[in-house]
Amino acid sequence: MRRLVMAAGALLASTCGSMAEAPGDALGARMCAGISGSVGELGGSGFVLSYRPAEDERELPPPLSTSAFTYDNALALIAALACDDLEGARKIGEAFRSVIASDRRFSDGRVRNAYRAARVVPGEAALLPGWWDSGSEAWAEDAYQVGTATGNVAWAALALLNLHQATGEAWALQDAERLAGWIGTMSGGSGPPGYRGGVHGHDAEQSVLPWKSTEHHADIAAMAHWLHRITGKPVYADMYRTARSFLDAMFDEEAGVFRMGTEPDGKLAPASRIAMDAQVWPLIAVPEPAQQWKTALDNIEQHLAVTGGYDFNDDRDGLWTEGSAQAALVQRVLGRGSKAAEVLGGLSSLVGPNGWMRATNVARLTTGLAIGPDSTSNDFFYFPRPHLGATAWAVLAERGWNPFNGQRVE
Repeated sequence: MRRLVMAAGALLASTCGSMAEAPGDALGARMCAGISGSVGELGGSGFVLSYRPAEDERELPPPLSTSAFTYDNALALIAALACDDLEGARKIGEAFRSVIASDRRFSDGRVRNAYRAARVVPGEAALLPGWWDSGSEAWAEDAYQVGTATGNVAWAALALLNLHQATGEAWALQDAERLAGWIGTMSGGSGPPGYRGGVHGHDAEQSVLPWKSTEHHADIAAMAHWLHRITGKPVYADMYRTARSFLDAMFDEEAGVFRMGTEPDGKLAPASRIAMDAQVWPLIAVPEPAQQWKTALDNIEQHLAVTGGYDFNDDRDGLWTEGSAQAALVQRVLGRGSKAAEVLGGLSSLVGPNGWMRATNVARLTTGLAIGPDSTSNDFFYFPRPHLGATAWAVLAERGWNPFNGQRVE
């Protein structure tokens, strides 16, 4: 999963005139305004800060203080399109265009897991997030944030494909193809054929993450299918088949769930350890998903449901906003509108004054996962901070926009 190597920082409004407000759509309009207003504050193309301080915080922890995660901003671009804010989507898209073309070290078309939350100047290497460490009297950077997760590259490509669909801009398609080319370099490794997790670490000492993620392969399958549909290139048909076959291999029919992926040695992760996104994304990322996959929805009801939505994992210690919104969108795509409305209603109280959703409704939400390969315990948590990614997913669920194919659900 992307979150197996999530950054340490992640643990710890004005309305855009181009947005259309549908009758009775107060919640959606507030969230759209929150995203569009945040993009507008950049004053040009750039990336939006992923988190805001919680109500009881004066400021964000240093590892989060300047961080605009690629995943969150890709979702924000797609959510802006769902909000009819083409200008805002273009600003984030142009920022991706810049960072793909100009990196301080690499020239292979990858994107980093995070960038500095700020305007991006075309032609200049994008700034990466970091903070001044007073103890060591040096500038510090997070090893995850400056690395590259395969799933995040696929999400950047999906964002650009959504933008290309809306604008016809040739560069957006070209950059999506360049990102797909980098993903191709991650093929191989142990276990079922597929794509490894990415690279981790600082520039001069990055290492390949050998595990493979169900979540990543849902992203890759959607990206590759979209690219093949509009280019006809065989390489994308092959990439789609590889990703789809990996998803098939990860579905445990006896348990009725998707395994999270493989361990570093290639062995399958246990079916007893599940996470929300791995259960629901394949259902809307893959054209014509296997009928038996839908039992994953019954499983999340049995094991992840909490008051108002769903938890990240089965300890049910709180509500995970992002995953709950994902589940609502999947329910809507599958024609279960009443259930989707019920979940969105449960999330409505988590929207703050700035139009952003809080990441959880508890003081600390556990995930059962470790931050990264150097962790010695399951130390990845969510806190009730306003979160760009959670807000974007809630917008997509409310507006009925499938980010994996750019189609709106009626």
